[in-house]
Amino acid sequence: MTVQAFDPTSQVVTVTPAALEHFRRQLAREPGKAVRLSVKKSGCTGFMYVIDLVEKGVEGDLHYQLDDQVELLVDSGSLHVLSGTEIDLVTEGINRQIRFINPNVKDQCGCGESFSVS
Repeated sequence: MTVQAFDPTSQVVTVTPAALEHFRRQLAREPGKAVRLSVKKSGCTGFMYVIDLVEKGVEGDLHYQLDDQVELLVDSGSLHVLSGTEIDLVTEGINRQIRFINPNVKDQCGCGESFSVS
């Protein structure tokens, strides 16, 4: 098994302009907070994405200042799952939702709530 080294100076997760605007709107209602991305074991397939608005991160989080209003914190324990992920906001009809485009995902459950990586 090879261990991949992560360079904390390179951005592990990218955010589209639509998702960035969504986060700006969310944070405007909660001044002093940041967006924190992590994963947790869940569902029938393995992992589930978790996005929280937090006042401060957890020790070891990677910090990315996306613009003057949005700071993205990424859980360092989730890097093996999140590396290369793009966060987007998509509109389907009248619904809008955050979508994760993750090259590490090998399988998803039918409802889209959980996923597995190899």
